Amino acid sequence: MPFDHRSNPLTPVKARVLATLMEKARTVPDSYPLTLNALVTGCNQKSSRDPVMEVTEGEAAEALDELRQQGLAVQISGSRATRWEHNFPRGVGVPDQSAVLLSLLMLRGPQTAGELRINSERWHRFADISSVEAFLEELRERSEEKGGPLVLQLPRAAGAREQRWAHLLCGPVDVAALQSATGSAPVSAGLQHRVESLETEVAQLRATVQQLCDALGVESPPQRAGDEA
Repeated sequence: MPFDHRSNPLTPVKARVLATLMEKARTVPDSYPLTLNALVTGCNQKSSRDPVMEVTEGEAAEALDELRQQGLAVQISGSRATRWEHNFPRGVGVPDQSAVLLSLLMLRGPQTAGELRINSERWHRFADISSVEAFLEELRERSEEKGGPLVLQLPRAAGAREQRWAHLLCGPVDVAALQSATGSAPVSAGLQHRVESLETEVAQLRATVQQLCDALGVESPPQRAGDEA
């Protein structure tokens, strides 16, 4: 019987461990199955993770043991070190494409269909956004006999063009909290730096245009409203 996320939902650590195993199986197959140390490193990556976590070896080992008992992870005993691999599609009862989307949602948080298609490039190449949406719809309409829905489409956020999707493997989603967090998220330092750099570049280009106009004796083009520094 497939994993029942409603009666025994995943903890955040178990979700991170399971999704990391799925990710590394697709992106670094030569290093897979993973040792405990490699798994912890993958769980605690600073990139492609939302939220960023600090999972200890003890927490990861406990999560792996529980995932093994639930049929979602498999222990591979070798001569040098114990390694682990996921049993995601079979354990949850979904096709590989759906497992990819669920793993991305567990690793990166709620995303639009377009974002999921882009972020899945190294895992699985979906033909187009419609293909992603078809698998998401299938996960949302999953029958009660199979364990019920595994994703939820969130209400459209203010100013957003597309609706985001969230997974349900960790239990019901606090939609209000997610929407609030999205609306109040601060601009990242990297984005702020990029905006400032672009503003500086525009100012330099404007000055160059003015110099050329002065040299040619022509009138400089008028600035649009809001272009003034």
